[in-house]
Amino acid sequence: MLKLAVFVSGRGSNLAAIVAKIKSGYLSAKVCMVVSNKKECKAFEICIDEKIPTYVVDTNDSYEDLIEILDNENIELIVLAGFLKKIPINLIQRFKNKIINIHPALLPALGGKGMYGLNVHNAVLKSSSKVSGATIHFVDEIYDNGKIIEQREVDISDVKTAEEIAAKVLKVEHELLPDVIKKFAENKIKY
Repeated sequence: MLKLAVFVSGRGSNLAAIVAKIKSGYLSAKVCMVVSNKKECKAFEICIDEKIPTYVVDTNDSYEDLIEILDNENIELIVLAGFLKKIPINLIQRFKNKIINIHPALLPALGGKGMYGLNVHNAVLKSSSKVSGATIHFVDEIYDNGKIIEQREVDISDVKTAEEIAAKVLKVEHELLPDVIKKFAENKIKY
């Protein structure tokens, strides 16, 4: 069983998708803890219902403590699922090739600092692209730069707003992220 730590900043819909796939038996994994940069993180409501421990990182010192906790929990994969803070280099080095991020666009286009949420979807809308999608990649020292693991496209030729793109991409994210975690659990991901 793959031991996960999921990092979130918002409502936790990808966390909920992971938990649902574990409960269904699709994923042989366990969410051992959820980490947020916000004390009042909406995703923590899922953690209360599921009895998942939570941790808040609000200073650099808290990351040092977190690394120790992740080690003590024997975390095998860190999943950034809407985590809006840059991961410190010491955490990246300690968990090299064991931190993945889901990005709401088809990288390498529309990645980097500030490219999250509706910022990304507005940029996609302005580009007049007929497709968007989601990307899962390894995390390195540069925003949205790590090796791409998998992408999934979605047709957006009929959309009129960034919110419509967001809804279509989020549906793809909820399928793609558990699928990639499953491949990690089955040792099918090559670094």
